[in-house]
Amino acid sequence: MNTREILQTIDMIKNQCLDIRTITMGISLRDCATGDAVSTRQRIKEKICRKAENLVAVGEQIESEFGIPIVNKRISVSPISIIAESCGVTDYAPFAVTLDEAAKEVGVDFIGGFSALVQKGMTDGDRNFLLSIPEALDRTQLVCSSVNVATTRAGINMDAVALMGRMVKETAQRTADRDGIGAAKLVVFANAVEDNPFMAGAFHGMGEGECVVSVGVSGPGVVSAAISDMKGEPFDKIAETIKKTAFNITRMGELVAREASRRLGVEFGIVDLSLAPTPAQGDSVAHILEAMGLERTGTHGTTAALALLNDAVKKGGIMASSHVGGLSGAFIPVSEDAGMIDAARAGALHLDKLEAMTCVCSVGLDMIALPGDTPAETISAIIADEMAIGMVNCKTTAVRVIPVPGKTVGDEVSFGGLLGTAPIMAYNTCSSADFVARGGRIPAPVHAQRN
Repeated sequence: MNTREILQTIDMIKNQCLDIRTITMGISLRDCATGDAVSTRQRIKEKICRKAENLVAVGEQIESEFGIPIVNKRISVSPISIIAESCGVTDYAPFAVTLDEAAKEVGVDFIGGFSALVQKGMTDGDRNFLLSIPEALDRTQLVCSSVNVATTRAGINMDAVALMGRMVKETAQRTADRDGIGAAKLVVFANAVEDNPFMAGAFHGMGEGECVVSVGVSGPGVVSAAISDMKGEPFDKIAETIKKTAFNITRMGELVAREASRRLGVEFGIVDLSLAPTPAQGDSVAHILEAMGLERTGTHGTTAALALLNDAVKKGGIMASSHVGGLSGAFIPVSEDAGMIDAARAGALHLDKLEAMTCVCSVGLDMIALPGDTPAETISAIIADEMAIGMVNCKTTAVRVIPVPGKTVGDEVSFGGLLGTAPIMAYNTCSSADFVARGGRIPAPVHAQRN
């Protein structure tokens, strides 16, 4: 980095909400499976505490020495459904409790990997695991859960989709005293990636190494500031500006990731350049879209603006690092984005428009609060629609919705911290029950056959 880049980065950090959103250590638990539940949990906790004992301290050292805010320190582990299945248990919740205990012991903010991969079918162990999710998220504070139910190659496992609608609903109900926050830690994926450092979808993929460190960088405020004075400029100039900005942001992430890798003595994984917003003013993806000329996010033109943003971010990031990975693009979580919250309150942003936007963004329907009486079958149908978008478009999509107990359209719910505040959004009340009840598998699209 030259002097100009350093000064520019300092200004981004000081005035434009640039930060390292997370340093995430991925830990393989494959060698922890013993066939016995008690000894497997003991080995899981011991390995996490041993590998991650210095993670928080190193993050704080880098933050202090480099002057770069590091918001979260996190851990992801191998999918627990795979690691624990040999134990022959029907209740996987105690494994979640073990993850929670380990996360608290090392002092991280979240731990991901209470996960299952069921895109083509479910073993008996997988089914028992899915049924354990509501209790697991009720009994823990720091554990996040994810389930991959579809891929472009395999199609959509509609049996798993139907079951996950019920699990989302039950998880929210079990945490009703906390406004259903358990569902905010549960995400359903199509084409889940194995090196995602962001929660709630992070898990350490089975193709990953023993232990890696990855970094998630976030800078919506920086991008918004970069294009705020470009009124009347054509879109190709806006795209070029975003691309150059993303390049600078990624360089900072690469620096932090490699330094963390060196100090921790573990492999450098990836830099995930994702414009992950927060409820803070000046840190909104929606405001970037509005800076392009939209009166409100959600109006006509929003999807096109988001497509430009997502593509330019990826192009700039790829030029800055040889190890860009994860999701890398623009996130549109409603409750975590001040501009999205305002647009939803104003009636400019609806569930159907959000679904259209997920065709071109990096994730999907994220942190959307629904009425507490939303039927489980409707949640399953929402998941199915989003999985179809991911499957057909060969991209990662996801659903993280919270049917908030006791709330209805027009109410709001506050989850606190980075999870923010969400207006309760309306859904189509026509029934999807018979559709969801069919089960089976929606076949993969013809373009999946590439061999």
